Amino acid sequence: MSTQSKPFLTPEQYLEIERKADFKSEYFRGEMFAMAGASLAHNRLVTAVTVDLGQQLRRGPCEVLGSDMRVAITATGLYCYPDASVCCGGPQLLDGHKDTLLNPTLIVEVLSPSTEAFDRGAKFKHYKSIETFREYLLVASESVDVELRTRQPDGRWILTSADRLEDTLDLQSIGCRLSLADLYEKVEFGERGLGMRPLFRPS
Repeated sequence: MSTQSKPFLTPEQYLEIERKADFKSEYFRGEMFAMAGASLAHNRLVTAVTVDLGQQLRRGPCEVLGSDMRVAITATGLYCYPDASVCCGGPQLLDGHKDTLLNPTLIVEVLSPSTEAFDRGAKFKHYKSIETFREYLLVASESVDVELRTRQPDGRWILTSADRLEDTLDLQSIGCRLSLADLYEKVEFGERGLGMRPLFRPS
């Protein structure tokens, strides 16, 4: 007796569903993954980094985009929603819907316990395949701890860490400086997000 594997969603099917949905889902290898709610600390950090970078970039060639901007990694097929991203020289978009970015220069992920391993590991590998991608900012939501990964001209990535409120980080790819004291100013630790769960697989 022969069995047939279940057909998965194509990227086009995912985008058609996603654009009509009431909540966000990410996509990889035929599956959609619902994005669950995040903690208060997570949301405050996302807001702080978006506002701070937005103020610093308001008159330059780069712009910060919030967590509703979907990013497509065409080399690997991942469609996701970073907590924030910055593009320079104007956004390159997937299609006429103008809701999927292709050319982030910097990507920000605020870490949650359920997604930290993925953000640090497999997701970073996806992001590295983006030609324009130069810096990756990882912000802890349960302690004062920020990591910046910067691509070098020879393709190597250099890690810079900061874990004191008096520390600052220079985001060389976009000409900004980030103060940890400002970033964590309103953050109270202890709340957890809910992570991701498989949402839809067609029968």
